[in-house]
Amino acid sequence: MNQPARLVVLVSGAGTNLQALVDACADPAYGARIVAVGADRDGIEGLARAERAGIPTFVRQVSDFETREGWDAAITTVVERFEPDLVVSAGFMKLLSGDFLERFLTLNTHPALCPAFPGMHGPRDALEHGVKVTGATLFVVDAGVDTGPIVAQVPVPVEEDDDVDSLHERIKIAERAMLVEQVGRIARDGITVEGRRVRIGPASR
Repeated sequence: MNQPARLVVLVSGAGTNLQALVDACADPAYGARIVAVGADRDGIEGLARAERAGIPTFVRQVSDFETREGWDAAITTVVERFEPDLVVSAGFMKLLSGDFLERFLTLNTHPALCPAFPGMHGPRDALEHGVKVTGATLFVVDAGVDTGPIVAQVPVPVEEDDDVDSLHERIKIAERAMLVEQVGRIARDGITVEGRRVRIGPASR
């Protein structure tokens, strides 16, 4: 039997996406296990969720380092210790260095259908633009902001009476389900990234 894929999950806040992955990993058939949870600050619910699940945690705060490059090197070193097959940025609010992204295939989600509405305010920007459908995107992190190769997307209709909070809440529910489904597929079947094209499944010969 294949060993489960090793996941490191990075968080900065409540960790609801992390909790969804923790719950999924409880099923051996899911094909993955979380070997560590890292954060860029102490005292957050995401770390508490990991500790309740018995998962090792680490914190590396940017303010503890003299330079951003020092923090970049530290986060890379500590993640490397856990030998992940995949890193998941689950609400992690720091950009990761090019060296980190070269070493670890890293996934992130965005609450819009990329390349539309990148940045911090995807649901707000979608509402202001008047689109009828928005959604969530799972992508491979690159050096840009929400610009990496797209792994999966899920549509979410915009309702007539939506405000930013109601729309974002529905997007988060869809985003969470997509993340769990696709991380499981990648853990079981593998992933190939060639340029901007992403394929889940065994590498073609």
